[in-house]
Amino acid sequence: MSAMSIPPVSPSEFSADILRHLKHSLGKDDSHASLYDWRMSLSLALRDRVVDPWFESTRKTYEARGKRVYYLSMEFLIGRLIEDVAVNLGLDAVAEAALADLGQDYAAVVANEPDAALGNGGLGRLAACFMDSLSTLGIPAYGYGIRYEHGLFEQHFEDGAQRETAETWLSQRHAWEFERPEVSYPIDFGGHVFEENGKTIWRCTETVMASAYDTPVIGWQAQWANTLRLWAAKPTTAFDLASFNRGDYIAASAPEALARTISRVLYPDDTTDIGKELRLKQEYFFTSASIQDLLRRFLSEGGDLKELPDHVAIQLNDTHPAIAGPELVRLLMDEHGFDKEAAIRTARGCLAYTNHTLLPEALERWPEELFIRILPRHHQIIQMIEAAHLAETGSHVRILEHGEVKMGELAFVMAHHVNGVSALHSDLVKETVFADLHRDYPGRIINQTNGITPRRWLYSCNPPLRDLINDTIGTSWPSDLQQLDGLAAHAGDPAFLDAFQAAKDSNKARLSNWLKDHGGHALDPEAMFDVQIKRIHEYKRQLMNLLETVALWNEIRDNPNADWTPRVKIFGGKAAPGYVVAKQIIHLINDAAKVINADPATRDVLQIVYPENYNVSMAEILIPATDLSEQISTAGKEASGTGNMKFALNGAPTIGTLDGANVEIRDCVGADNFFLFGLTAAEVTARRAEPDYARRAIEASPRLARVLSQIDSGVFSPGDRGRYGDLVQGLWNHDYFLVTCDFDSYFDAQRQVDTAFADKAGWTRMAALNTARVGWFSSDRTISGYARDIWNAPSLIASRTSRKDVA
Repeated sequence: MSAMSIPPVSPSEFSADILRHLKHSLGKDDSHASLYDWRMSLSLALRDRVVDPWFESTRKTYEARGKRVYYLSMEFLIGRLIEDVAVNLGLDAVAEAALADLGQDYAAVVANEPDAALGNGGLGRLAACFMDSLSTLGIPAYGYGIRYEHGLFEQHFEDGAQRETAETWLSQRHAWEFERPEVSYPIDFGGHVFEENGKTIWRCTETVMASAYDTPVIGWQAQWANTLRLWAAKPTTAFDLASFNRGDYIAASAPEALARTISRVLYPDDTTDIGKELRLKQEYFFTSASIQDLLRRFLSEGGDLKELPDHVAIQLNDTHPAIAGPELVRLLMDEHGFDKEAAIRTARGCLAYTNHTLLPEALERWPEELFIRILPRHHQIIQMIEAAHLAETGSHVRILEHGEVKMGELAFVMAHHVNGVSALHSDLVKETVFADLHRDYPGRIINQTNGITPRRWLYSCNPPLRDLINDTIGTSWPSDLQQLDGLAAHAGDPAFLDAFQAAKDSNKARLSNWLKDHGGHALDPEAMFDVQIKRIHEYKRQLMNLLETVALWNEIRDNPNADWTPRVKIFGGKAAPGYVVAKQIIHLINDAAKVINADPATRDVLQIVYPENYNVSMAEILIPATDLSEQISTAGKEASGTGNMKFALNGAPTIGTLDGANVEIRDCVGADNFFLFGLTAAEVTARRAEPDYARRAIEASPRLARVLSQIDSGVFSPGDRGRYGDLVQGLWNHDYFLVTCDFDSYFDAQRQVDTAFADKAGWTRMAALNTARVGWFSSDRTISGYARDIWNAPSLIASRTSRKDVA
């Protein structure tokens, strides 16, 4: 198959396209158009140019009758799309010039686009990067997820505490999607199962409809486009007119309200029974719709379901869609007449599972009573799957145990491959959470280290560095990121290093201005921008970062005339609404910031910044401006991380543990360009076996004991001195994530950072070598590995099929 190309367009022609949409799609003329109108018109003009390659890709897929990849994910954190689409179409400069001709500021129009509230953190951003790479590589694919009306939540701070309000991204029209009212599937819940005339019947008590919305995903240089299909829940009967006419107006709209609840919010609080029920319904809702959709597509082409694994690859992104196995078995048995052995064998031939966590509590488990009540047929099928698994292997590992349905075990047993997402993580998966299943199914677990798309995470978000790279090694690197290796030869060139530092300085100035515009104050661009941005969780150890910051504050106050390296500590991230400890950590960071930032003795050399409502667009400003990347999770707990890759790619050395992909990043950039501290995964396990390990660590560290005493006594919460008592006592008595044990090592490593940063030329060289040596962490390389090792899914772009790293 030959690669596609789009016709060239001049700025004047593109201006005409924008004005056409302004008039005919928005109903405005240019003299009365708002910023929203200009943004929508630009988006639609860009979308027009995506449609032809999208249609052509679909035609080529049908003609090839090849294999399609179906990527099922609870999250797709796609961020803003204007720049993403413009860059991949090669029209970013044209769009900017066209808007300038119309008297509009391209940057302001882009910034007007809301982030699509379809994800939370790394899981969803990884899914978005993978969709970009699948299109860039020309591998036919659908992404399947939920079209959340409100997403996770919008984060605000009130007196330093996190407050959650609903995201409103869909209060305006979403320019990029195409509604598909003709694509709709019934999703059943509840009821009972019975046998009739030799056939199993599931008689449900509740049904909602899954309605499709498609967003085209264009790859680099528009050579291919795939589809992100999101499902919205709708009622079978939208409006009960009889109830309305009786005056019962609430009952009249109840079916719609109940259905829409399923696709309103990402990760509803599941600390209550009703929350657990909604979570389970959400997961089955989008998974069932996706399985029904891919079967319908396969059968429409005249496919034989016995050959389904030859044409369909289903990737489960974490355990959220693990119900896909039983659902596919159900459809094959109950709708298409397969016996149970053939149904299980066929389903397993299609399914693969990506594990993203070593935290046992994060491997979903549902109360069996709830599962039977909501999905009675699937409970029966899981019993069949478990029986077949036990008979095949003689294993003692059960899927149904202690009154729970274990979704991690279900996903593993029903997958032909299970992959971890970094070399260390994959080894630990074999040794810890799935050790027994690894013995039962040797060879099933493989590794596919995560990656990031360089189109968004360097080319688009970091224009100064992009331009320098283009001038230094040429312009073909966005589709072959390992070409960045060529930058290493320039790391000793003073002119190149000056230009590299100038790019960083420009990005730091942009961040400073952005913070000021968003209610903060301008930062000192000469200070080190020390950044930790990710969801707030105890294992990610934002708390340790804060404790070190307070310890540094104490040191500066004790020795005010010492030669301190100025630092700005920047945090970003949200805590789950029901995660009490994580929300306490956020509150403490903001309380400490209030005190430290106001201290005249230290404020010129130490500041804390925590902008609210961290999202993709904020990351695109923060990451290019970062001097030091904080990747400080407890060793053995971070599966991979992708933020660590983004920071390194944009020229930020890492301070981190040997956890997740940090191990591979350190190997690539070199130990001299990485600030290592802390216990290894094996040492973490050994330390936890020691009695009173946390208390002993604190007692051995006067610096840490002082900090904890300050927090406990209310130095940072004078109006509520007991606010952090439980948090501090947790460190003294439990500290499962070993903040106390790694604290001194972390503090010492930070002082090494101070010394290194003071050597400006040496630091810039270190930063440049990080950029030069992390080309391996492209999501194109990751997806090539999946295509080769798991999916057996070839590219349909001729220029890609000869590449060694693509199946």
